[in-house]
Amino acid sequence: MRVRELAIEGAVEFTPEVFPDERGMFTSPYQAPAFEAAVGGLLFPVAQTSHSRSRRGVIRGLHYTLAPPGNAKYVYCPRGRALDLIVDIRTGSPTFGAWEAVELDEETCRSLYLPIGVAHGFVILEEDTIISYLLSAFYDPAVERALSPLDPALGLPIPDGLDPILSERDRIAPTLAEALTARVLPDYETCRRLAAGHRA
Repeated sequence: MRVRELAIEGAVEFTPEVFPDERGMFTSPYQAPAFEAAVGGLLFPVAQTSHSRSRRGVIRGLHYTLAPPGNAKYVYCPRGRALDLIVDIRTGSPTFGAWEAVELDEETCRSLYLPIGVAHGFVILEEDTIISYLLSAFYDPAVERALSPLDPALGLPIPDGLDPILSERDRIAPTLAEALTARVLPDYETCRRLAAGHRA
């Protein structure tokens, strides 16, 4: 398992070994020993698994969970290809406002760990792409929020040549600056305390 720390504090990329043969391929996108070593001994308490299937051009996100309760994610793409978008929206974070864009696809089986408090979204680059998630908490719409993935101040690298397809919720979502003014963003220290509860 190859590991790379991202520019967002606490976010990590994992690339597993892939074993192809005449039948197809085999891989293990999540491996607890590699994960725990990369994130300083944190465990990943899986409370829910989810996946989405999307058309080319779909943009889902940017989504985040209020903290508390907070919700960490482990994300990979078992089918198709997507550009995964991560934005640090934790007020007080040393990397507040920073973003990363990582291509996920079925060939590399690259995965991302998203710590509590960051915003997440993705752009679908191929038809019938599936994104799969491990979640550290159950999905609760009462504590879920969204930011605009098209916020010009963020300048996320939405690829040219796509006809973006967004839900109504994502289309009217506030910008990062608007959410900051409204005081609805997660606090960095609170997110760190919540994550510490995932230690053995």
